[in-house]
Amino acid sequence: MLKALGHPVRLRIVELLSGWPAGGGERCVCEIIPALGLDQSAVSKHLAVLRGHGVLNARRDGSRVLYSLAGPGIAEMARLARELCLERMAEAGREISALRGAADGEH
Repeated sequence: MLKALGHPVRLRIVELLSGWPAGGGERCVCEIIPALGLDQSAVSKHLAVLRGHGVLNARRDGSRVLYSLAGPGIAEMARLARELCLERMAEAGREISALRGAADGEH
């Protein structure tokens, strides 16, 4: 599951389905595609990865495929993963700034 959530597009899909910032619940692939701004084949591949790792459920409703989170803890897990990634990126940014500052001081 964690590996499946390790891609920003897949994290965004989970966010859409969990209702961040509003809404949530079950969504048709026809709603997910425009929200991501990607082509249908790319979105379908990401959805397949998420389904394959037990992150999403899918069901047919006529010609539509509706996706939902496989469990209530998945939204929280994705939120925590995003927070950890942002914290790590902030740390890396501070380290880069410190290195640049040290390099500038040497000249």
